[in-house]
Amino acid sequence: MSKKKDLSPALKAECDAAKALFTSRKNALGLTQAKIAEAADISPAAVAMYLNGQNPLNAKFAAVLSRLIGEPVEKFSPRLATELKQMQSAPSSQNAGAADKVRQMLDKVGKSLTDDARQQIIRAASEGADHGNSNVITGDFRRTGMVGDEIRIAHYDVQGAMGNGKLVHDFPEMFRDVTVSQQHLKELGVKYQDPAHLKLITGDGQSMEPTIQDKDPLIADASIREFTGDGIYAFVWQGLFYIKRLQIKDSDHFKMISDNKHHDPEIIRIDETYIQARILLVWNAQKL
Repeated sequence: MSKKKDLSPALKAECDAAKALFTSRKNALGLTQAKIAEAADISPAAVAMYLNGQNPLNAKFAAVLSRLIGEPVEKFSPRLATELKQMQSAPSSQNAGAADKVRQMLDKVGKSLTDDARQQIIRAASEGADHGNSNVITGDFRRTGMVGDEIRIAHYDVQGAMGNGKLVHDFPEMFRDVTVSQQHLKELGVKYQDPAHLKLITGDGQSMEPTIQDKDPLIADASIREFTGDGIYAFVWQGLFYIKRLQIKDSDHFKMISDNKHHDPEIIRIDETYIQARILLVWNAQKL
């Protein structure tokens, strides 16, 4: 096991500046790391890792911290301030890719859905392809209510790398959701306790093929934050976000497994692995 690399001086300086601003403002604002964690929808441990310079700051955390302390992002990270502006103006081709996958999935396995449910999903997918992604959550007050046993699954703009990992964004803001029948999910074998915890995320890369193809939509249970048995999990390891199969190696280690046989398993420390969700279902869409 190689030691986690230290941040570059520039990235460490951003963390130090953010921590200094937080420290100077927290008493007046009644702000704690736990409150920041709640607002950012991450764990207090993740907040501490950002402020202590163990993980580099990302755009989502910077935006939340800026809002809570009442200081512009430029004050502690000009780099992320620029990134946030670009995110607001640049369209995301990944939205269209995920939307295409959802449409193909419906053609293959969506026959048991009602016509209304199918149209709602297709309309949501089309809108996701037409509109650029931003870091701003836009309220859509035109949504119709749920019909029958339908549930709405939030689609989060986070890509789990199924290769060497991607910089973690701690489940950034929702940009699109889909509506689906609970009965249909049960027929597909999806088991969950609370539908509010189901999230739709996207895989990236080829290392989990053939189980998960590049850009496949995945349904995950975000309430599962601990290892619950052998399976595929979304997790953070050494500051990077992965979707991989996990098994217990021993009392201190997981075996991180790629289903693609060209990728060797890795042994990773349990105490350095932060499980974010368990993958319940992959919607594979294949052209016929």
